[in-house]
Amino acid sequence: MPTYALLFALLFPASVHAQENQDEGDLSYKAYVHSDKRIKCLYGYAADKTGDHAAAVAIFEDCIRRWNDVYSMIWLAQLYETGVGVPKDLAQATALMRRGAHTNDDAAYARLARYHYGVALAEGRGTPQDIAQAKTWLRQAAQEGMREAGDYLDHLERAAP
Repeated sequence: MPTYALLFALLFPASVHAQENQDEGDLSYKAYVHSDKRIKCLYGYAADKTGDHAAAVAIFEDCIRRWNDVYSMIWLAQLYETGVGVPKDLAQATALMRRGAHTNDDAAYARLARYHYGVALAEGRGTPQDIAQAKTWLRQAAQEGMREAGDYLDHLERAAP
């Protein structure tokens, strides 16, 4: 198996399984929806990117329910923000970012959620605009190493009257 094919097989085993079983006919991630293995949260991303939005949403929702998984909160929030696979709902997107912002996770996704929640507060996207709270969340994300948060905070400071 060529190197790129092996890498693809490791990253997207459902795709390889679907290709090996011609009767499936699609790149299905439905088998991962009820898995009790946390790695499935990453498969939610792959499911979304291959067009299996229903499986992605189900995987992300289950990961959030089981493990309060911030990675899944962020991706599900992006789906709600864009209306891909779910009805567009900015309030739901921001609520998920808020929930992620209030967590601490070992993988540092919480700081990404804090950045996105700060931007939503600054822009009044899915929530009433609150510049003071936005700055608080952006400052925290910047202190945790999120360069984009510091840049956005600088933008807010320059735009202040």
